[in-house]
Amino acid sequence: MARIAGVRSTGARATSGDRGPESPGDQESLGDLVALATRDISQLVRYEMELARAELRADVKRAAMAGALFGFAAFIGCLVLVLLTFALAFGLHAAGIPGGGGLYVCFVYAAVICIVVAGVLAAAGVFGTKKFSGMRQTRKTVTEDLDMLRRRDASGSIGAGSKSGGAVTSGATGDGPAAVAGAGTAGS
Repeated sequence: MARIAGVRSTGARATSGDRGPESPGDQESLGDLVALATRDISQLVRYEMELARAELRADVKRAAMAGALFGFAAFIGCLVLVLLTFALAFGLHAAGIPGGGGLYVCFVYAAVICIVVAGVLAAAGVFGTKKFSGMRQTRKTVTEDLDMLRRRDASGSIGAGSKSGGAVTSGATGDGPAAVAGAGTAGS
């Protein structure tokens, strides 16, 4: 009985799952399972990349803001520092610093005070950079996904026929992009 344009001789439309006579215990073929697993892993990798891009964009925005704040603070600081240093030095000289000394000692005291203020501003900038997320959410979901793949692989439901004995590994820890790429090719 011939097949013409996707129609069986019985008049029923052929579907992609029709492979001939059906028996009650038929399941999806190995090729279909591999294709399904490959599609799922590709989709998972796309979602992880999307999440990584979103987190990276947020970190770049924070870094740009911190850089702009550092630059603005430095510019204003330079302008004001010159004026305040002269005012402080002349004020110390007019007040008569203890232990004697001339105008040069007053300028040294003013410089030391400026160094302390610069240290406080630098510490505030370092504190601001510690708020970066470091892509925590991406690392968490990738680790969870790899653990899920390892559990499935160990139980034999996906990739049981792989050359590596069913384990998805990359380096010493089994984490990272190579593990995800290796997981996509483990069943083929």
